[in-house]
This record gives sequence, C-alpha cells and structure tokens, in this order.
Amino acid sequence: MSPDAGQRVDQRQIGYYALPIHYPARTSIGKSNDIIRSFRLFAYLQVLDTLTHIVLGACIGEAVAGRQLGKKALLLGALAQNIPDIDFLASFWLPTTADLLAHRGFTHSFLFTILLSPLLAWGSARLFRASGMHFRRWLYFWFVQLFIHIFIDAFNAYGTGWFEPFSHIRVSFHTLFVADPLFSAWPALALIVLLVLKKNNPRRAVWAIWALGLSSVYLLLSIGFKALIDGRVARDLHNQRLAERRFFTTPTPLNNQLWYIVSENDSGYVIGYTSVWDQPGPIRYHFVYRNDSLLGGPAYAADQQRLVRFSQGYYSAALRGDSLVLCDLRFGEILGWELPHPQPVLYYYLQYLASNRLLVQRGRFAGWNKQAILRYLRRIRGI
Repeated sequence: MSPDAGQRVDQRQIGYYALPIHYPARTSIGKSNDIIRSFRLFAYLQVLDTLTHIVLGACIGEAVAGRQLGKKALLLGALAQNIPDIDFLASFWLPTTADLLAHRGFTHSFLFTILLSPLLAWGSARLFRASGMHFRRWLYFWFVQLFIHIFIDAFNAYGTGWFEPFSHIRVSFHTLFVADPLFSAWPALALIVLLVLKKNNPRRAVWAIWALGLSSVYLLLSIGFKALIDGRVARDLHNQRLAERRFFTTPTPLNNQLWYIVSENDSGYVIGYTSVWDQPGPIRYHFVYRNDSLLGGPAYAADQQRLVRFSQGYYSAALRGDSLVLCDLRFGEILGWELPHPQPVLYYYLQYLASNRLLVQRGRFAGWNKQAILRYLRRIRGI
C-alpha cells in the first residue's frame, strides 16, 4: 500500500478541543496530477528565487563595475550571484536527506566566500585586462556578490551554513519568504532599463543604485514587521498562558505582512497566524504533537537524524497510511491560515523513499485557486 492510499485519522487540537485530520484516499491519476501541479509551482518558486539573485547581481555589477565593463557587468554580476547555488549538483548523487543539508551548506559559508573571491579576482584580472580593473577592484566585485547572496539567503526559513565547516549551525532570520515579488521587482525593473540604456549613459548607475536601495528599504520594512509580530506573539503566548520553550515567526508565501507562528512546548507546538494589520485580540492557535515515540527505528536512523538536524528541532512525526512521516514545521502549512486542520508543506516518507520528490515545496500551493487567493489577500489585510 502506498503512503497516500487508504484513510488515516489522527487527532490534532484546535484551540482547546480536538479535531481530526483526514487523509483521503487518492487515485493514481490524482497523485499524478498533484505531482505535475506541485512540480510546476515548485519550478515557479525556484525560478523566482534564481531570478532574484540574477537581477540583484546584475544591479550590483552595474553599480560596482559598470563604468569599466559596460553591459558585461550585468552578465558577470548575474553569474556571480548564482555561484553559491552550485551546490544543487549534489542532488544528483546524494540521498534526499543529505542533499537538504548540503544545499546552502559550505558554498554559502564565509569561508567559501573568502577562499573563492581572490581566485575569481585573479582570473578576471587576467581575462579582462582591457577593462582597466585591477585585482583589488575585482576582489571587491566578487566578494560583494558572493557575500550578498549568502546574506540574503539567511533571511528566509531554509537556514544558511555561514560557519561551515567549523560549525553546522544554520542561520535563519525568518524575515523574507524564499521568493518575495516586491523584494525582487525593483532590481528586475532596473535590469530591463539597463539593458535598453546605452553603456555610456550616465543614468545607468543611478538606476542600479536606486533599485538596490528600494530592495533594501523593503528588507528593512520586513525586519520592522518581524519585530512588531515577535513582540505581539510573545505577549499573546504569555496572556493565553501557553507555555513555550522557544518560538519563531516567518512570513507566509509571497508577502511580508501575514506571519506564520510556531511555538514549542514540552509535548509539541502551538501554531497560528497573525497579520500586521490584525485588530488587537487573542491569536487563534492549533496544537501539533511532536510524537517522538514514533521515531527511533534503526532502519531509518540516518534519515531521521538528518531531518531532525535540518529542521532545527521544529519537527513532528505522524502516521500517514502505513508510512511513518517526519514533518519539518518551519516551512509552513498548506492553506493553514484558513483550514482548521492543515497539513505541513514539508514532509518526508521514511518508508517510501520514491515518494519524496519535490520535498521542500511540494504542496506549497495545493488548493490555491482564484477564490483561495482572494481569501488569502483578505487575510493578509487583517480581514
């Protein structure tokens, strides 16, 4: 029996009473359609994430070296911004759980940036001698590009290995969704203009700097929103007498105004949502058991250890069909802001490894249609 077949009813608390989670039976056609839909939306997020680095890199390239390199600065900047993501190659040979840890690992570390920048600067100074850029300028160019990449990546939920290989601590500021259109829009617009303007146009640097400045303002605004939300959640957990060891808040998809809350206690987690624009009042939570007792099988020990480490301790276990599932709660829930019993976005079948395709973003947009999007926009606005 596949992990998606049959029906399983678990118990999850909503507020102070229990509601069941139903795992309905699905046909093979339904599974195929879900996989195709998930792949398309996963690809959309991946493209948007890559596009963010491309347009940022191009604008940084113009600001740093546009006078010397002309439009080549756009191309080199776009390429430079994506160098740390060469770790995607590890997915071709590593097991899925090991690949989760390899991504944004060493190639997103300070050491990688420090070691690679002078090598790239040395090669560029030799290859582009006619540009007149000396080694130090090239070093600045490559270092800034690589550093900005790993710096920006640390602001979302995935976790970035700044201190690899000396420490496996993952840095997550939980301030931006992995793909935020309003963060990327300004450098994207500037890149279009820069591709049109002639290379000796004095306004080129102005466009690049203004675009980077507007993205920086948006990031600062997100940091301010997070400080506001964290303070509100801390007070609310105290007022509702919900004991907590630690908690985090992170933006819901494609915005910085509706926030997802996970607060850990002894047996599990209280999970809720709040918008910057919500009226004063208690936040509604539901409870998810950690279910540690389900773990510990020797056959899956390596996968379990990697997933628990990757989740930074925010995990839960559950039975789905006849399979044991380990969920990473940091990546949110499927329509969690409106469904009474949402399922997590990231879950891993410990017994059915072939079902672990599109692991991080699978189901991210399951159930999203025109009506769901309109309800989502209303919830963002605090309605």
